[in-house]
Amino acid sequence: MKIKIIFCSLIAVCCSCVSRTDGIRGESHRPAVPVLALKTGSPVLQLRLTRQDSTNYLLEKVEISFEGTTDINDVDSVGLFPADESGMPAFRIPLAPMQKADEKVVLHPNYRIDVDTLICWVAVRLKDSIDLTHRIKASCTGIRTDAGKVDITPPANEAAQRVGVALRQHMQDGVHTSRIPGLTTSKKGTLLAIYDARRQSGRDLQGDIDIALNRSADGGRTWSPMQVVLDMGPWGGLPEKYNGVSDACILADDNTGDLYVFGLWMHGVLDSRTGKWVEGLTDTSTVWNHQWRSRGSGPGYGVRQTPQLLVTKSTDDGLTWSTPENITRQVKEAGWWLLAPAPGRGITLADGTLVFPSEGRGETGASFSTITYSKDGGKTWTTANPAYANTNECMAAQLSDGSIMLNMRERGNRGRLEGNGRAIAVTRDLGKTWTEHPTSRSALVEPACMASLYRHDYTENGDKKSVLLFLNPNSKTRRNDITLKVSFDDGNTWPETYWLLLDEYDGAGYSCITSVDEKTVGVLYEGSQADMVYQQIPLNDILHPDAR
Repeated sequence: MKIKIIFCSLIAVCCSCVSRTDGIRGESHRPAVPVLALKTGSPVLQLRLTRQDSTNYLLEKVEISFEGTTDINDVDSVGLFPADESGMPAFRIPLAPMQKADEKVVLHPNYRIDVDTLICWVAVRLKDSIDLTHRIKASCTGIRTDAGKVDITPPANEAAQRVGVALRQHMQDGVHTSRIPGLTTSKKGTLLAIYDARRQSGRDLQGDIDIALNRSADGGRTWSPMQVVLDMGPWGGLPEKYNGVSDACILADDNTGDLYVFGLWMHGVLDSRTGKWVEGLTDTSTVWNHQWRSRGSGPGYGVRQTPQLLVTKSTDDGLTWSTPENITRQVKEAGWWLLAPAPGRGITLADGTLVFPSEGRGETGASFSTITYSKDGGKTWTTANPAYANTNECMAAQLSDGSIMLNMRERGNRGRLEGNGRAIAVTRDLGKTWTEHPTSRSALVEPACMASLYRHDYTENGDKKSVLLFLNPNSKTRRNDITLKVSFDDGNTWPETYWLLLDEYDGAGYSCITSVDEKTVGVLYEGSQADMVYQQIPLNDILHPDAR
């Protein structure tokens, strides 16, 4: 089979030396991307071979060393693959099939190269269950062709790659796309990951979408099968594709152990021009609209007027969930066009108040961000005043002085290079009043995308301490460079020395953070290598960059 060779600007190769033998220049690049368990293969080393004349050659042998890998027994097998049109490995057409892994591996492609530049990948398949603190490091120690040996420059990136779990992948469990992650840790220490199970397409509401969940009792090393927690099914005479539930937010009550999942249910479709409910929809209808577009949502409370905010509760650590309760009339003002959970996670304040971030559209349809809270253990809920306009997806964290910081997606940042920055506001009275933070619209850039804000508490030398963590695509233009940042002063500064790049390539970019334990942080994000990537980050790696 003839392989289509790709010239891909997505892949950055950093080299200064060229081969000295046989008219072929060899370069290598080790990307900052996660190496994932539960996946067919993960890229660990890119190779680029460029011939200096038009002579075809046979690629006979590629030697790979795993020196610097924590435990080679984590790796099941190793192979060589051409780059596809996206620049990633084309696993269906191997140059050298997967073979058993060892400290040193020799691959035998025996493939005739008739192009000026060959871009290919060394990829590995991990064991299904591995220690998530381990690292993988692959290097090419030699390449031989039928014309002789090719020298290859080492990667500019000396760091080994972090491992993780491909928690959700395209078409897994018959789900077309899994999107919009939320992650929390229960009082018992169980990790709960939630997401949209978008069954028929990757598109937002309206569609056949359920809120699904996976649980882990071992810090994310292994996960239970997918479990649906919010699904309206066929309802009101309309099929499931017109009763989607999306944008989940999960909240753990740190005192009682109760768990809550909030989601937005959309029944039918509102006409984008008139805002009127569309009659006569069937399973074959193609009419579509979104609650954030034009008149896709509207004022009022009825299911034919505005999407509904649902909540389900678990009292057994997420094993079973209650019948959904519709709290729209409790929390939404009649004149607002929309009130929805902001996806991700909620928090328990020091006084026991439960808070989940929320978003909406006001009386003119303009978007805003705020919080919704309960002071009676989840029996009733109240929505605060809007914190900021022209924002939506947001995340809340309690600061050391007891106030609440809200970090918000600023919709105007899309395409904005100058003045790009997340909107940030603080409240000391549960959202009756808000104050814009000094770092608002300046400290944390974004390509207009959901992001995570989280407070991690820990003990050091007997002293109780905390840091703020922030995770998003560290870019003004693309959803790439997923980067974890840390603040030691309640979000006033985010020193670049401590930034930790997790995934340099393009993905959907949404994320969520939790504490696995005092010494470990867990992150769930939409990365380049899977719909949902889970990784553990030791606190020591966050606090001490030199130890990475």
